[in-house]
Amino acid sequence: MSEELVFPTYESIEVRPLINCMGTYTIISGSVILPEVRQAMYEASQRYVHLDELSEGVGRRIGELMQCEWGLVTNGCAAALCQLTAACVAGSDPEKMIRLPDTTGMKNEVLVQANHRHTYDHAVRMVGVRLVEVRDRADLEAKIGPNTAMLLLFGDASDRSEISVGEMADIGHAHGVPSIVDAAAERPDVPNWYLEQGVDAVAYSGGKCLRGPQAGGLVLGRKDLLQAAFLNGAPHHALGRPMKAGKEEVMGILAAVEMWVKRDHEAEWKEWERRLGTIAAAVEKFDSISTSINQPGRSNVAPILGITWDQEKLPISGVEVKCQLSEGELRIEVFASNEGFSVMPYMMQEGDDEKVVERLTEIFSGIV
Repeated sequence: MSEELVFPTYESIEVRPLINCMGTYTIISGSVILPEVRQAMYEASQRYVHLDELSEGVGRRIGELMQCEWGLVTNGCAAALCQLTAACVAGSDPEKMIRLPDTTGMKNEVLVQANHRHTYDHAVRMVGVRLVEVRDRADLEAKIGPNTAMLLLFGDASDRSEISVGEMADIGHAHGVPSIVDAAAERPDVPNWYLEQGVDAVAYSGGKCLRGPQAGGLVLGRKDLLQAAFLNGAPHHALGRPMKAGKEEVMGILAAVEMWVKRDHEAEWKEWERRLGTIAAAVEKFDSISTSINQPGRSNVAPILGITWDQEKLPISGVEVKCQLSEGELRIEVFASNEGFSVMPYMMQEGDDEKVVERLTEIFSGIV
């Protein structure tokens, strides 16, 4: 008689699950994948396939769905940045590819505006390139040259930059240099705004707003560049070989893209507003608490509920509320400051708003 299969749970290894009121942050595991994605990944896991052929078929289909030239699935957005940089430096030349991160004799400079720098620079720098900061259009045109491999943009900073996305792309094209956008936590809207501005490729996380596999990324853009990026990654023996997107992640991302163009995004927004309304109505019953709805920027695109109060009347700080929410039997994670805290409904699941209300009611009732 065979033993019954027992699957491990988070609780069985003493790990505490949480209610996500922060957004699509990797440290708290991004998003919960869609049921359709889960099924696609399960189906993909049942059979073998040639990964070169899979990339070709999926790339074509993503291009059709997203109304762009091509699509590429990677092992996350950081992996996409690395593979795209490698493609800009070494192309599909096997001799150059195998030498990376030694870029001797190759184009090895990436130009970037100072306010577009962030922690994920490392995904670009690991290819062996040097990041060169530019201040404005004149500075960019002075510094772009024969050693320039790529222009790097961080989508979240594009609205507060000296050089616009379109200007970066135009200058790049004039010198035969690709422009690449990191838009990890943004919406991959159709048609794609960045591609309309002329950039050559834009990279997204697959496990954020798409609600695909957390170990997946999505790149949209120029077919030849994306195919070169694929050659610089797994399953090929190049710099990106450790960044493996298996057949399950590839088909999971495709399913997430299929769903993205079908999902009722307006209804999702209304549901987020409803959840925030439920929470706001509950906490406003306590003396001096006030709430506000703040609109998002380019990333984590959902309304945000801000909650503040007079701490002479309610003697507890926002950070203390955050700690109590996190340390309770029902673990809830929020952003906080001394003045208050915020609730982001983007990745909350059905019924989470009632659970948040119950816990906040306990906390505030305990101090009045």
